[in-house]
Amino acid sequence: MSAAAPLAPATRLLHAGAPTLRGGSGPVNVPVVRTSTVRFENSAALADHQHRRAAGERVAAYGRHGLDTHRALEDAVTALEGGHRAFLTPSGLSAITLVLVALLSPGDHALIADSVYSPVRRVDATLLRRLGITLEYFAPSAQNLAAKIRPNTRLVYLESPSSLLYEVLDLPALTAVARAHDIPVATDNTWSGGWFHQPLALGANLSIQAATKYIAGHSDLMQGVVVTDSPALSRRIASAHEALGLTVGADDAYLALRGLRTLPVRLAQHQRHATQVALWLQAQPQVARVFYPALPTDPGHALWQRDFSGANGLVSFAFADGVDARGAEAFVDALHFFGIGASWGGYESLALVAAPERLREHSAWTGTQPVVRLHIGLEDPQDLIADLAQGLHRVSREKAPPAVAEPA
Repeated sequence: MSAAAPLAPATRLLHAGAPTLRGGSGPVNVPVVRTSTVRFENSAALADHQHRRAAGERVAAYGRHGLDTHRALEDAVTALEGGHRAFLTPSGLSAITLVLVALLSPGDHALIADSVYSPVRRVDATLLRRLGITLEYFAPSAQNLAAKIRPNTRLVYLESPSSLLYEVLDLPALTAVARAHDIPVATDNTWSGGWFHQPLALGANLSIQAATKYIAGHSDLMQGVVVTDSPALSRRIASAHEALGLTVGADDAYLALRGLRTLPVRLAQHQRHATQVALWLQAQPQVARVFYPALPTDPGHALWQRDFSGANGLVSFAFADGVDARGAEAFVDALHFFGIGASWGGYESLALVAAPERLREHSAWTGTQPVVRLHIGLEDPQDLIADLAQGLHRVSREKAPPAVAEPA
């Protein structure tokens, strides 16, 4: 391959943000640069840094602005998402809040897909309403979006797929409607880790991730990231980022960068394992429906095939009639290799009963059965299937009617 030829995504990801060689040698990994204070040679150098930063350059006049480790991660995530600039935040939710605060002002209206990460509604109720900002939740189709746009609509916020039932949205159609009205589109891209879905290439203007999940990959840090598609949006996000004082520690930036290097191979393994589990669940009589876009039976499968190049480790399923919430909890409690936890994206398997109020937020959900969300980790899938089988057997045993004694 010539030097001018475009790099394959995996090659680009491995080399983005790598440290340059100095004096003929250098480390493979960028060093962890920890500091609260940046020193300057003289007052003129300080003034020069402050002026360049005010003009939009990524230079640091203070430790909160980040140094080499942060820049390397920002560069790598920007390359991953195909964007203009990346901004690091302490969590995925803080990344979402940053976008909402940066792009919305008192009196503004935003349209939010009703399948979004549920804490968005908490940001709405506890912060945005007090600021005079109106968020309206809509069933995410292009027709619904076009009908709901107002003169003061300033943002469309999406998530595809969602992190509970994995509804896949027609992102090109939705972004086309928004662009026709000159409205920016932000989308949560955490499900793909940025690897097998490129929302900016499909028309979105901002891509948001909880780097806590697949970017980190080891359940050992909290972090969020916002990637913009243009200098104009970068300036707006940078202004709010600075005003909110958002920053992440150098050690967490290093860990996220380390995780990013193995993202393609980890996600490929998660998909292989999750697909085996999803197919097995489909065949179980205790299961009414399996949610996994890579399955041909999933309602979003055609859009997933068109817009995605892979799937992750998240699989949800609804129990068949006759299993209530207590039965679903008994199933989860019976599992040996699945931890009970609300996160996902690490190497480990997790299980969680979906809260009914969270399910009701999704207009696509009309069922009444309990739903369990699984994150299929990197354990051997046959061991996980055996564990799920014994859990379902316990539920079936508890459902069985009591034996009737034979008459004497």
